[in-house]
Formats: sequence, structure tokens, C-alpha cells
Amino acid sequence: MSVRAVKTTTLSSVSTSRGPSQGFSSRSFSGYGGYGVGGGRQSFAIHSSYGGLGNSGAAVGTGGFKVVSGYAAGGSGNRVGGVEYGYIGFGGGMAGGIANDVVAPITAVTVNRSLLAPLNVEIDPTIHSIRTQEKEQIKTLNNRFASFIDKVRFLEQQNKMLETKWKLLQEQTTSRSNIDMMFEAYIANLRKHLDNLGHEKLKLESDLHHMTGLVEDYKIKYEDEINKRSECENNFVLIKKEIQEMQGQIKDISVVVEMDNSRDLDMDAIVAEVRAQYEDVANRSRAEAETWYQTKYAEMQQSAGRYGHDLKLSKAEISDMNRRIVRLQSEIDMVKSQKNHLEAQIAEAEERGELAVTDAKHRIRELEEALQRAKQDMAMQVRQYQELMNVKLALDIEIATYRKLLEGEEDRYNADA
Repeated sequence: MSVRAVKTTTLSSVSTSRGPSQGFSSRSFSGYGGYGVGGGRQSFAIHSSYGGLGNSGAAVGTGGFKVVSGYAAGGSGNRVGGVEYGYIGFGGGMAGGIANDVVAPITAVTVNRSLLAPLNVEIDPTIHSIRTQEKEQIKTLNNRFASFIDKVRFLEQQNKMLETKWKLLQEQTTSRSNIDMMFEAYIANLRKHLDNLGHEKLKLESDLHHMTGLVEDYKIKYEDEINKRSECENNFVLIKKEIQEMQGQIKDISVVVEMDNSRDLDMDAIVAEVRAQYEDVANRSRAEAETWYQTKYAEMQQSAGRYGHDLKLSKAEISDMNRRIVRLQSEIDMVKSQKNHLEAQIAEAEERGELAVTDAKHRIRELEEALQRAKQDMAMQVRQYQELMNVKLALDIEIATYRKLLEGEEDRYNADA
């Protein structure tokens, strides 16, 4: 955006004389002054001429006042408005001289009566409309200046709002970093808990293997005891059969003795002796058999009681082992489920962490882009603010110039009136 302001003021008075004359001329300064990219120029010029002495004569000239104001925006060079007006001026001169070569006699002074006639000085009828137009232009410039001030205030508010947003974005970035640290600590805690569960799982698996070996040993012992009991029962059955066979043999011997006594021999003494012998043998055999049987039976009962007690203990231990196996299996299943759940949580936490990191990076990138845009907007607004301040200063100078010119013209008009 460029602002160029040009002011030119010209006051001139021209006088002519029919004789040699001396003149006086003055001009004001012309300088450059302006603000903005394009800069501006202000020029003030006053031209005045006064007639000198001559033989005789008078001159009438016109004096003019010209005001040209221009405003160009963006380097386009378009003229916004201009005002030109002037007044008729007067000029007169008198001249007289003495010849250098010949001494002339005193001559009569003649005066041109037409020069003494009053001039028809009329006021420009458009002066009122021109002044009205100038006032309207001043009002327009004041309105534009007020709008520029409003825009400057709006830009200041936008600047404060952008600074507030920037502070909030910086605070959000700090909170994002704290969230990343919290996620990392939570993931580290979960991994530590997973390692502890893995060690506990290995310990439980070793206990399960040991208990399985003990159960197998107790099963083997139980089978051995069952085999021994079966063997004892078989021996008991065999002993009973032997006893029954021996009792049968004793009965057969008694029958044979009775059959041999059919010859009516006096075998009473022999029979009694033999019977006594056999009864003695049978009694000894019976006693030995009963003793052996009782001994074996007592041993078998003792063994059966011992084996039964051991069997009960084995069954109780087996039941306890089975319960422990079931409990360990349930604990292993629970640990496995916890492990799977923790692995799922870790995977989910890692996924959430990655998503959070990605989202945080995306948000940081967006915030950086927003910050860059905010900086660009702020720089542009600062440039616009500076340009507006330059325009404001130029307008202040222009208004002051207009005010001085109008006050001077009003004073002159009042003096003429």
C-alpha cells in the first residue's frame, strides 16, 4: 500500500508597465515530505510581481490562488479531487526617467483617466459551492480518518487476541508433554507387572512339574500296594485250600482205618496206637497249620491294615495333589488370562500412546502452522497499522494545511468584504 499526497499552492500577481520598470519577485519553498512506501510531496509557491518606475503607465494584472490536492492509493495515481479558485488582482506602476544623452525639458505629466476608473471586480459566484465542497471533503477525510482509527483499534484487539491464543497454545504444548510422560510411566509399570507375572508363571510351572512327579510316584506306590494285597489274598486262598486238603486227607485216613477193621482182628490196640499217632500228627499238623495260618493271617491283617492306612494316606495325598493340581491349573489359567489381558492392555496402551504421540505431533504441527500464520497475520497487521498511522499522519498534515488555507482565505474574504 502506498500513499502519495501532493499539495500545490500558487499565489501570483503580475503587473505590466509601458516603461522601464523595476520588479520584485518572491517564491516560497518547495519540499518533499511524506510517509509510507511511495512517500509524498508538498509544494508551496508564492509568486508576486510589483511594477516599477517608468515613464508613465499602469497595468492591471490578475492574481490567482490555486489549490490542488491529490490522494493516490496503491500506486494507481488516480486523482481524488481538486479545487481551483482565484481572485482578480491589481497591479500598477509609474515610471519616469531622465535621458542620459540629452537633457530634456520639464514636460507635463499626463495621467490616463481610464486607469483611474474603478475596475469591475466581481466575486466568483461559485465560491460558496466550492467552500461547501471543501467542507464536504474535509468531512469525508475526517470520516476516513475515524474509520482508520477504528481499524487500528480493531487490529490492536486482534493482536491481543492472537497473543492470548499463542499463550494458550504454549500451555497446551506443555500439557501434551506431561501426558506423554504419564503414558510412558504407565506403560513401564505395566511391563514391570508383566515381568513379575512371567516369573510367577515360571515358578508355578516348576511347582506343577514337581507335583506331577510326586503324583506319579504315589500312583506307582499305590499300584505296588494293590499288587501286594492281591498277592496276600491269593496266598490266603491257597493256604485255605491246603488246610481243606489236609482235612480231607485226615478223613480219608479214618475211612481206610475203618475199612481195614472189617476182618474182625483184634486191632483195637493197634488202631488205638495208630489213631493216637495220627491224632498226634494231625493235632501237631493242625496246630502248626493253625499257628501258621494265624501267623499269616495276623501278618496279612497287619499288612492289610498297614497297607490300608498307607492306601488311605496315599488316597488322601492323591486327592490333595489332585486338588492342588486343579488349584494350580486354575491359577495358571488365571495367570494366563491376566497375562493375555495385560498384553492386550499393553498393546492397547502402546497403540493409544502411538495415537496420542501421532495426534500430539499433528497438533503440534497444526499449532506451529497456526503460530506461523498468526505471526504472518500479526506482521501484516503491524504493517497495516504502520501504514495506517502513516496515512493518519499525512491526513493530519493535509487537514492542518487545509485548515490554514481556509482560515487565510476566510480572513482575506472578510478583509475584502
